[in-house]
Amino acid sequence: MILGYIRVSTDKQNLENQKHKILEYAHSHKLTIDEFVELEISSKGDLKKRKIDELFLKLHSGDTLICTELSRLGRNMLEILNLIERFNSAGIKLIFVNQPELSTNQNSALSSLLLAIYGYFAQTEREIISERTKQGLAAAKASGKQLGRPKGAKAKVRVLDPFNLEILGLLNMDVAQSSILKIINTKLDKPVTITSLRYHIENTKDLAKARDNFKDGSLLK
Repeated sequence: MILGYIRVSTDKQNLENQKHKILEYAHSHKLTIDEFVELEISSKGDLKKRKIDELFLKLHSGDTLICTELSRLGRNMLEILNLIERFNSAGIKLIFVNQPELSTNQNSALSSLLLAIYGYFAQTEREIISERTKQGLAAAKASGKQLGRPKGAKAKVRVLDPFNLEILGLLNMDVAQSSILKIINTKLDKPVTITSLRYHIENTKDLAKARDNFKDGSLLK
């Protein structure tokens, strides 16, 4: 059996894009998808809500699971690696359309090595960003920064306003906007684009000022 797994937060179009990529891959490799498991839910949902447990009920040794990329399976790299080990132990092959080098349907030894390396760097990056965030927040607090609309104002709260203090801390630590985007999107039900983040920073006085403190352009990566 070959099963396609598709998960998105709320973006219908993205769901169709994932399905198209999986079908395109299957066609080019002369594979037939027997069934799709499709759902709209944040990665914050538990395994049952994300239908991961259902996958193990449907799939057996020798079967294949296809999804577009690693991030569709879990909420973080540690969980993803544990799930991959669980699939491998059950004899279920994995194909990642956008990351073929990590697929376990061919050279499992190589994919295991790459996954271990990927997991190590992903964990290290999270620890570095977490430390930078703490330092940035502490620096912002020490300087008496207060973000957001004045008390009593009736202006509409923008989707990124609740994260202004965190964004400021990251900007003060010279974290690239692309990295800030990844951090903030993990906390949103519907991810925003890099264009939306840049617009928000540009139109929030303290954030724009923090960004302009760095003249080397590193924040525009």
